[in-house]
Amino acid sequence: MSKPWRNRVLWARTGAAVAAIVLAGTAALTHTAVAFAAPKTNPLAAEVQPTLDALVATGIPGTYAQVRRDGKTFNGASGVASVESGAPARPDSRHRIGSVTKSFVSTTVLQLVGERRLSLDTSVDRLLPQYDLDPAITVRQLLNHTSGIGNYTSALDYYAVLDWQTRTFTPDELVRLGQSFPATGAPGEVFSYSNTNYVLAGLIIEKVTGNDVEREINRRIIRPLGLRDTYFPGNDPQIRGPHAGAYVAWPDEQTGEVALRDFSVYNMTWAWTAGEIISTMNDLNTFHRALFTGRLLKPAQQKALFDGALPMIPEAPDAVRYGLGVYAMQLPCGTFYGHDGAVIGQVTQVLTSGDGRTQVAVGLAYGLNFGATPEQSEAFANVLLTAVCEPQTGASADRLRTAGGNTPPLLPTAITIKN
Repeated sequence: MSKPWRNRVLWARTGAAVAAIVLAGTAALTHTAVAFAAPKTNPLAAEVQPTLDALVATGIPGTYAQVRRDGKTFNGASGVASVESGAPARPDSRHRIGSVTKSFVSTTVLQLVGERRLSLDTSVDRLLPQYDLDPAITVRQLLNHTSGIGNYTSALDYYAVLDWQTRTFTPDELVRLGQSFPATGAPGEVFSYSNTNYVLAGLIIEKVTGNDVEREINRRIIRPLGLRDTYFPGNDPQIRGPHAGAYVAWPDEQTGEVALRDFSVYNMTWAWTAGEIISTMNDLNTFHRALFTGRLLKPAQQKALFDGALPMIPEAPDAVRYGLGVYAMQLPCGTFYGHDGAVIGQVTQVLTSGDGRTQVAVGLAYGLNFGATPEQSEAFANVLLTAVCEPQTGASADRLRTAGGNTPPLLPTAITIKN
């Protein structure tokens, strides 16, 4: 029997707008919006809460966010944490942050550079000779995705999503899986996002320090900043503490009938230092404020974050530029810095102004599949634009694309799953 989901792209690693949120060509999934009661005295609540509710109204089960602006903080949520129980979404939900993990990893590497224990121009082959890499590949090229090394998540197809849910990977397995895919270019030749780069970066941290990478990131970043809800789960498939589901509109293998499937119980060793961390919106804003205001890096390494930053989307070269584990995005009200993350069933976007005074961190309890509807793209863009740029009359994904000339859509690093 032919399988109706074959040859459909489930997740897109392109700059596609807000990257795929709901099944195309089927009836919309509906959920009751449950707005988190925010203090009426906080003006941010009146601005941002309606945008969260509007996002849920497009068919997303639940969302949660923290916005910091003008010395005020708003913690909001809408929709449900559990479709099964109907429990409301919570602003303090622990959440799989996916590729936002890369910012923690690059910061740790740059701290080692600042301590003169490592150089960004060191050959990766010299540090990790077991992989027989091109000697021209440098640590810098891992961090800015110009190594040319294949991306191991290219193997993440329909079957792998199910298989990897209970499978424990070693970092060595992930690197060798990445090497099984063709090189994307010569070292330093072209930007090509590859999760393999950050698994190698994690191994380098361990080689240089002699410690587990989780211990180093905890010692250098998580504990000093008081990020009490941020941790590597290892092979524990559960999200500990308050959390939402990780829902995907999933097609039945035989019939193609689509229903929500919860992937919140998932062994995340497949992501390791490319995307394993669990955190909260509050912790992510605290980390990014510290990073972009110079609390975590010495001046030379702070400058290196965006020295030679590369365009992520060739047709919009000034829209999003990738540095070392972070990117700079042009929005209507200025340049914001951060990263996004997309794992199976959960999405994260974090953006911070250069002075750290304006921030947004948003989590979705819903995966990216089959292409977002225009309404969902517009609703998500409106959450972010309202949060950092204040209320936008007629704010839409189109506005986000055109702001500043050629601003591209959000979530430029979202995962690709192929069949």
